[in-house]
Amino acid sequence: MRIVLLGAPGSGKGTQSQRLVERAGIPQISTGDLLRAAVAGGTELGRQARQAMDGGRLVDDSLVLGMIRERLGEPDTRRGFILDGFPRNLAQAHALERLLEALRQPLDAVVQLDVDYRELVRRISGRRTCADCGRVFNLFTCPPAASHSELCPQTGAPHRLAQRPDDNEATVAERLRVYDEQTRPLIDFYRGRGLLRVINAEGDVDEVTQRLVQALAAPVSVRAPRRARGATTGKAAAGKRARPGAARGRPGRTARRKSTSLRSARRKSAAKTAPVARGKAPRPSRSGRGRLRGKRR
Repeated sequence: MRIVLLGAPGSGKGTQSQRLVERAGIPQISTGDLLRAAVAGGTELGRQARQAMDGGRLVDDSLVLGMIRERLGEPDTRRGFILDGFPRNLAQAHALERLLEALRQPLDAVVQLDVDYRELVRRISGRRTCADCGRVFNLFTCPPAASHSELCPQTGAPHRLAQRPDDNEATVAERLRVYDEQTRPLIDFYRGRGLLRVINAEGDVDEVTQRLVQALAAPVSVRAPRRARGATTGKAAAGKRARPGAARGRPGRTARRKSTSLRSARRKSAAKTAPVARGKAPRPSRSGRGRLRGKRR
């Protein structure tokens, strides 16, 4: 599957991405990892990214997309991939959509990991990252003690854990504000594409993983667009003119004309005979009234 994981900082995207890698055998593509690898490898995109970072600027979206394009060209992505940390805003989502269409690798699902903000603050303050391989641990949800038997794949030694400078309560509120402003609109964007699946990402890590797997296995129902009012179907849509009123069971134009003429004739006939029917004498004509006046004289 080709998947994007969405969620606020601390929602567990990195942890669940690693578990999907183990289950599905597809690679996790993290834009942070791509940037670090490109800079360390001295590639052309890496040199451009370093220039931006050294100048205190954000790395341009086109550079990130170029790195993603290169990464998707590697053989291990043929069965799918997991995008973690990208896109972060609507502009990046549109650019990613165009890139994947050009590569003929459209997304299969976008999963939103939903966590209460108070829980996010607790998680972020407890997050620790290996300084060598970049693996993320958490003192509360995924403690390093549970992985003491594992060694860092980069050094072969125990993980060297450190807290990122921005993983503290003082900066969490600002990061969540930026997420609400820039990234949360992606939920409606992907819902409109029929790709969105939302899971509760609170609780035991194994339970969250199970919810994620179930959400990815479940089909997404996309509502068919409502037919515009006045739309025609069948023979009328094929260019054959339908008889007016026929669709509602009303008589056609010719029948209505005949009915109108018949009612008009009946009214005229009724007007001529109505005075007699009421027992009143017909009113004499103008010439007849003149003769009657003469006789009176």
